[in-house]
Amino acid sequence: DNANIENGIIYITRGSLSHGFEYVNDKFAIVSEKDAFSDDRKKRRKKNKKSSDSTAIQNISDLKVGDYVVHENHGIGIFKGIEQIVTDGISRDYIKIGYSGEDVLYVSINQMDMVQKYIGGEATKPKLNRLGGEGWKKAKARARQAAFISAQELVELYAERQKVQGFKYSPDTLWQKEFEEEFEYEETDDQLTAVSEIKEDMEEGKVMDRLLCGDVGFGKTEVAIRAAFKTIQDGKQVAYLVPTTILARQHYLTFSQRMENYPVKVEMMSRFRTPKQQKETIANLSSGRTDIVIGTHRILSKDMKFKDLGLVIIDEEQRFGVKHKDKLKELRKNVNVLTLSATPIPRTLHMSMTGIRDMSVLAEPPDDRIPIQTYVLDYDPECIKDAIHRELARNGQVYYLYNRVTNISDVTSKLQQLVPEANFAYAHGQMSQRELENIMMDFMDGEIDVLVCTTIIETGLDISNVNTIIISDADKMGLSQLYQLRGRVGRSTRTSYAYLMYAKDKVLNTDAEKRLQTIKEFTEFGSGFRVAMKDLEIRGAGNLLGAEQHGHMDSVGYELYCKLLNEAVMELKGEPIVTEFETLIDIKINAFIPSSYISSEEQKLEMYKKISLITGLNDYYDVQEELEDRYGNIPRSVNNLIDVAYIKAEAHKLGAVNIKQIKDKVLIYFKSDASVDSEKLLKLIADSKGKILFTNTGGEPYLTCTVKESKNILNELKEILKKLKA
Repeated sequence: DNANIENGIIYITRGSLSHGFEYVNDKFAIVSEKDAFSDDRKKRRKKNKKSSDSTAIQNISDLKVGDYVVHENHGIGIFKGIEQIVTDGISRDYIKIGYSGEDVLYVSINQMDMVQKYIGGEATKPKLNRLGGEGWKKAKARARQAAFISAQELVELYAERQKVQGFKYSPDTLWQKEFEEEFEYEETDDQLTAVSEIKEDMEEGKVMDRLLCGDVGFGKTEVAIRAAFKTIQDGKQVAYLVPTTILARQHYLTFSQRMENYPVKVEMMSRFRTPKQQKETIANLSSGRTDIVIGTHRILSKDMKFKDLGLVIIDEEQRFGVKHKDKLKELRKNVNVLTLSATPIPRTLHMSMTGIRDMSVLAEPPDDRIPIQTYVLDYDPECIKDAIHRELARNGQVYYLYNRVTNISDVTSKLQQLVPEANFAYAHGQMSQRELENIMMDFMDGEIDVLVCTTIIETGLDISNVNTIIISDADKMGLSQLYQLRGRVGRSTRTSYAYLMYAKDKVLNTDAEKRLQTIKEFTEFGSGFRVAMKDLEIRGAGNLLGAEQHGHMDSVGYELYCKLLNEAVMELKGEPIVTEFETLIDIKINAFIPSSYISSEEQKLEMYKKISLITGLNDYYDVQEELEDRYGNIPRSVNNLIDVAYIKAEAHKLGAVNIKQIKDKVLIYFKSDASVDSEKLLKLIADSKGKILFTNTGGEPYLTCTVKESKNILNELKEILKKLKA
């Protein structure tokens, strides 16, 4: 007011300002809370754009002895483990694969990228191939032809979509930027990248059909909110389709709160709304007064008329029926579609991998998020009692999942007797809309300690105070379903717990045991892709590619079939197909992981896989760091192995097909179309003073490098490749 402001003194006062300001001449500045605490961090955060291609989805299933595997050149066999072979005093590890009859193939660890885990239908075990026989060649040729036919259909679909000219959205407005800055959390780099990719689609004027794939709790909703807000800026409307009424209400509240400072009208369509309210919403959508409608499949009904629909957001598309999907296909022709998924169904995964559907990936967990502690055990009342007490002691809440409506009230009564001091309630989908709504609202408000419920909480429900979930009869649930249910906890910085229980003394069938073991193994965030692939493996491929393609996929395995399909798509679209080639390395040097360093064969195989995936210096250092951190000082043979993998990667980039040692010489053979710079090659030869020679006699050109001390071979090779690349 009339207070005297003195120089050099900081004053704190109450008020509400979105941004501060400064009078330079008077040396006077007002700093708002946002200037001091939130926006600054966002501005400093660098946007690290990551590739959203399919490589993160492939080759991630862990091998175990007895698993079926596919070698791209030799076919389907059985993984027999890792075996060390000594030749001329040099020790190396090999992957041992058993084939039909007594045939055995030893694959060098350096070539393990040629081996994939077999994933197909489990109704019948795959037929093993015979080494050197014609069976595998014929099966691969048939699968390639089938993939080409399937690819033609996909490319035609893609071409039709590309022909349609969509609405070209304007660049971001000031409101858009201000709206995004109001987000109370710090975005992950993946979130920022996904938002940028969606905006590019919108501003280019293409009809968007993008899959936003992110693990539970990774911030898909905020990305969708920003896409919706941008759509509204150009006068278009948004429909957000969710599978359950509970989720519709939660998203309605989230959208309403985020947009409360802006002239945006958000409405909901679900059975929580009275007929009168629904009628009003339909009228408002038709006249354009409503900007965003959030609801269940009710918003796909014939009586729903939009004035100008611009974007449809679909949450977990696989949970909608065939009729709803047909309706969605119609919408996709001329309206932008953003599909959100935490565990992509195999068909969606397949579409994404073949480049027919645009895909954004959220693979980075939010800051301070802690993985969920997961336990698989017999039903135990004492354990349940302890788990509830532990959560209540820190003022938290608990989900108890019991998926049978008939006696859910009896189960709740028994639990109430077990923990009498807690407030219990139960909820299921057959309750009246008002009753269910009231219970869920009481639970969200913290008036209920333990909610006994069916799978109505499965998709998207987000209550950060609930950090313990107990799942009864977990063996009867699907893997993706278990993964989603477990994702209902762990939404805060607290340690969260998931107890997967099955009937005491029950003997689990093989599939149920695999499911529970898998969900226990995949506790880290970002496991959604792996769960989807494991789910595909356990329950069989089903109708992944349609009945006519299923047999072909089974004959060569899921991953190889998808690879053939991807090649066919690229060929039909006229895109250049890089001819794949293998870079072989045969250097007389010990390169293996000794059992004295890593005793577990599974962990050893995991590290071999990581080493084989080295593509450059960053990977090289990352692997070294991980080995030292987990297992201690790296032995010479393991360092050699890492060097060989790095050399193979660098040589492959230059077009080298073979590197082999003959006595004190190393020969590097190149493809005829290798990408080696002639000037760099000549300089390398001149600088070597006769130690390096280049030969090109019309066959494969090659370099000869004279190395007198074997311990220097790897260093010499690294230096040569560095100079050819520099």
